[in-house]
Amino acid sequence: MSQPSRFEAFTDHQWARIEPLLPSNEGHRGRPFTRTRQIVNGIVFRYRTGIPWRDLPRDRFGPWQTVWQRHRRYAEQGTWDEVLTHILAAADASGLIEPNVSIDATIVRAHQHATNTRRPEVTTGGRIE
Repeated sequence: MSQPSRFEAFTDHQWARIEPLLPSNEGHRGRPFTRTRQIVNGIVFRYRTGIPWRDLPRDRFGPWQTVWQRHRRYAEQGTWDEVLTHILAAADASGLIEPNVSIDATIVRAHQHATNTRRPEVTTGGRIE
């Protein structure tokens, strides 16, 4: 299986597993979803690089507004959560996830001013300004 390019986030096999989980607008009015793979690649590219939405390469991913709007819509509908849940369930069923637990009992003391609370007036003898 070959690795995807720097602009392609998924191999064909990976995309075949993800694509059916993404919503389509079949039966809905309006312009049909097109270039879903290109748009999802744009979303992944943006998060990998940390660039602003406006800096997405238009020739690779189309208008940044379209990519952003589709990402926002998927987030509001819970699509990304469903995709992650499905992928994790499939990986767990295949035995690809190891149940590791890490417990850290470190205690860090904070300075009294780091608590973001006020001192009682009684102990200072005056009022707090």
